[in-house]
Amino acid sequence: MKTSILVVDDEPTFLNSVIRQLRLQGYHDLTSISNSDEVQSVIREKKFDVAFLDITMPKPDGIELLEMIKEKSPQTECIMLTANDNIQSVIQSIKLGAYDYLVKPITPDQLIHSLDRVLERKRMFGVLNLRHQNAVNITFNNPKAFQELITCDDKMLQILYEAELHAQSNITVLITGETGVGKELMARAIHQASHRAATPFVAINMLSLSSSLFESEFFGHIKGAFTDANQNKIGYLQQAEGGTVFLDEIGDLPIELQGKLLRVLQEKEYSRVGSTEIEQANVRFIAATNRDLEKYVKEGKFRNDLFYRLQFASIEIPPLRERRDDIRLLAANFLKKSERSDVILSEKAESVLVGHDWPGNVRELKGVVEAAVNLAVTGKIQPEQLKLPVKNKIHIPRRQKFLFEDMEPLSEVERKYILGIYDCMDQNKTHTARILGISLTTLQRKLRGYNVK
Repeated sequence: MKTSILVVDDEPTFLNSVIRQLRLQGYHDLTSISNSDEVQSVIREKKFDVAFLDITMPKPDGIELLEMIKEKSPQTECIMLTANDNIQSVIQSIKLGAYDYLVKPITPDQLIHSLDRVLERKRMFGVLNLRHQNAVNITFNNPKAFQELITCDDKMLQILYEAELHAQSNITVLITGETGVGKELMARAIHQASHRAATPFVAINMLSLSSSLFESEFFGHIKGAFTDANQNKIGYLQQAEGGTVFLDEIGDLPIELQGKLLRVLQEKEYSRVGSTEIEQANVRFIAATNRDLEKYVKEGKFRNDLFYRLQFASIEIPPLRERRDDIRLLAANFLKKSERSDVILSEKAESVLVGHDWPGNVRELKGVVEAAVNLAVTGKIQPEQLKLPVKNKIHIPRRQKFLFEDMEPLSEVERKYILGIYDCMDQNKTHTARILGISLTTLQRKLRGYNVK
């Protein structure tokens, strides 16, 4: 399928230059517009893969065109063009869904590099859309709310869909999963998909609340409520008025404080410390934990009534090792957001990422990729730059797996295996020897025997 590109700019010379550069690169399904008033009728008749939009045009300007395009054709990726590097315009356009922005004068390399990256993004997310339509067959009412939760996994897509359904009510939601899977991201997505999206989202780490200060921090206090209470204090509930309160690490809340929280969840009312006045809590609660709350209830560490109050709308986010297809998507997204967005992964480095078990899940993957970007002086990340613990079992790309249909001498099997691992490690002898469990000297001797220098 041909890539369809729209270019909108009120400077004819620049417009023609962009079209010429795109044609030189083999793009021919091109539409150029110098009058921004014509854009609405054009996008009504045709959907584009990519749109280049000049920000500083007569009304409607580029920002207004961006909003118009994203409303009528959300799948169109937009790259903003500007002669003035105005940070406010940049921030506004990115918030509205622009993929990139380029400051004039723009070199051909900058233009094509930005286009290549946005088309790679569309290709990756095409996997998500394909599975979304054919496997899961669900449609999100508010896909922008969940755009940070990148996935092409069927199970994860179903979880996101269930989260969106829960978002439409005020029911308390419990999010469970291992450390680093993205529980707070899920909570924020539910908030953004709800009718409370324009109101505050207040995140509270329950581990940070001491028993002595819990009520004051959570409910607030009035002046004179206790020693040093020199003025009224607004608590978390009042800060979040009309919005969402995210109770992170709720499994670690001391049991003596759980009853105080339960009353608010049940009755949606509270009193500030030192006051007898009952106040209404107009908030929605979302809780999260990496603990097994059912087990905690049996051990007496968690109140069963609070557990039953939380469990009705529960969402369990699977660990990254159970959705390995997401690793490539997430890694590519972290690369794009890094300070050096032109850095890419080598195929072997990508294979190492996919083969790692990620006990720290998405958070660990993000840290590994960001650190590797700093070490990729050539612009391409190699396996050794990932700094992952070397394991005896590694993920080998499908075409590199060894199939032995005929009987072979053991020495030949060993030769193929060693050379396969050696190639997979980008011919790094130190890493290869460590994976094979042999000394570097032994590996060097075997490679010489295989006529490998």
